[in-house]
Amino acid sequence: MNILRSQICSVLRRPLYRQLTTTARPFVPPAQLVFHDNLYVPGAKELDDSTVEALVGETNEQEPEGDEEDPDDDRDKPHPDSPNFYTGRPSYYDNIIELQNAISRTRGTLQRLHLLPLPDFARKSLQPMPTVWKTPEEMTTDFETNMTISRYRRVTTLLNELNEYLRIATTAGYADVADRIGSIISIFESGKKEAFLSRGIRKPVLLDQHGRSYTFGKRKTSAARVWMIPVKSSTHETISDVNVEEVFGLSNEPKRSPVNVTVSTILVNNIPIAEYFPQPVDRERIVRPLKIAGVLGKYNVFTLVRGGGTTGQSGAIAHGIAKGIFAHEPETGVVLKRAKLLRRDPRMVERKKTGLAKARKRYTWVKR
Repeated sequence: MNILRSQICSVLRRPLYRQLTTTARPFVPPAQLVFHDNLYVPGAKELDDSTVEALVGETNEQEPEGDEEDPDDDRDKPHPDSPNFYTGRPSYYDNIIELQNAISRTRGTLQRLHLLPLPDFARKSLQPMPTVWKTPEEMTTDFETNMTISRYRRVTTLLNELNEYLRIATTAGYADVADRIGSIISIFESGKKEAFLSRGIRKPVLLDQHGRSYTFGKRKTSAARVWMIPVKSSTHETISDVNVEEVFGLSNEPKRSPVNVTVSTILVNNIPIAEYFPQPVDRERIVRPLKIAGVLGKYNVFTLVRGGGTTGQSGAIAHGIAKGIFAHEPETGVVLKRAKLLRRDPRMVERKKTGLAKARKRYTWVKR
């Protein structure tokens, strides 16, 4: 029963399916199709020759003539000033290309002068010429584009290579080549170059009319002012060599020149060092720069120290004495620098933390 019902349904549904799937095409009688010299007018009657020529003429008048200038023609537009106009950053890429061309020309000139390639030992002996380039914000104005980190790094890499060639030309004595390179580098140098390079350079300690030096030392929270003056050598009466030979019987030994032992004074806050610092370790810390420089007993030292404890005060005095020795005898600077006496000790007391007994010490953990 179900099979018959399905067959009947399919038979009844078939005309509707065909009606939906087929496309209705209207009948066009052949008499309504009229052709006149490739001009098709559907559903129109036959036209005479004059009407066809009039229609064709109107169509030709609407077409633009080839001799007239098209206002949208690209050939009439002004050409851009830079070939990098369509990159979006023409000024940046123009400067990059100019730097690359300058590097290429300079490299070729140095190669013709047999200054490149340069051995490593010769490159290390070149005259140092430190430079300070403009900041990315300043170069943003010059390059007329946002100077990102990658773009700034690319520019400074080219400038550093050009500065290396400037060092070679200056050391070799080719002033004309060095002047041309310097004129390019000066465009990108910062106006604060001198102030930046002079930063960190200590001012030389000058001696007064009496030969005294005045220095300043620091350690922890202590600060010391130190005055140093050379000890005036005084002649002391010594036992004659004849009396020594007669008393001790040293006639057979060769004669020796007398040794003059100078005695210097170290006063701390107008108190002798032995009284102000009873601990030997503090006194040794103070005289250590004098021993290392080999000038123990050669200078009288007067200091005024404030703040901190004995360790900080003795370290501040030692720092000031080392700077004073370097002012009197600059040749001892290498030894003092190697012993790290000319540099302030940066170590400070670590602060106490919340929840801890001290800076690092913790309270004993109790289970209950």
